[in-house]
Amino acid sequence: MGTDADSARAEAKDETQEGEPRPGVGARIGGAVRELVIVLAMALTLSFVVKTFLLQAFYIPSESMEDTLLVGDRVVVSKLTPGPFDLQRGDVVVFGDPGDWLNETPPVNHGAALNAVRDTMTFVGLLPDTSEGHLIKRVIGLPGDRVQCCGSDGKLMVNGATIDEASYLKPGSSPSSVDFDITVPEGKVWVMGDNRDDSSDSRFHDPSGTGRDGAVPIDLVVGRARFTVWPLDRASSLSNHSEVFADVPRTRAAAGPGGQVVAAR
Repeated sequence: MGTDADSARAEAKDETQEGEPRPGVGARIGGAVRELVIVLAMALTLSFVVKTFLLQAFYIPSESMEDTLLVGDRVVVSKLTPGPFDLQRGDVVVFGDPGDWLNETPPVNHGAALNAVRDTMTFVGLLPDTSEGHLIKRVIGLPGDRVQCCGSDGKLMVNGATIDEASYLKPGSSPSSVDFDITVPEGKVWVMGDNRDDSSDSRFHDPSGTGRDGAVPIDLVVGRARFTVWPLDRASSLSNHSEVFADVPRTRAAAGPGGQVVAAR
């Protein structure tokens, strides 16, 4: 009886494979570990890139933005503003300390090992920044804006237009406990907290009374806070309440860092 050629080849292949040594348990575990390390490295790299150029999470440590943001909230900040997208009045922004706005507080010590792990995870973007060295406020005035408080009705005025901030001010909080009349310098923004009675903002860091000192340089702005993501029952988008500033007259546009135009709407 003749032998089928395909069957013969299959039998030969099986015999060859049976003769080859199979990888041991140690080799298989080593391969799995290598794959896991590669996946983790790729995930960390991707997280770092996202945190550096696109999005970053921050922890809210104070009451200055109540009731919009509460202590312990986690917010996601878009780093595309300022940049591809212009800053607008009403934007909630995170920015670096312009100088002596924050009281020096020693960081919490969790032990050398845990500190290193937390610092590394924060660096790559897997943990929210604890906001040490950063502040979060709402943009009230853009470069060239004249911001005054208060009018005869007790409200802020921007470029001569009265604005009604009831939609974001903490209930019971007045627009300002101090009077001021400033013009925002080029390349800077005037910022104030939503909890005006408990916010050390531009008003209290402007000894000249002109806006020169209290306004925040735009190149210190990390980005615009877009979402509250934690706790889950408070997860929501953060509005810039553009309707509040809809009737504010335009001023000339001012150049920001890198030459981009900061809209003055």
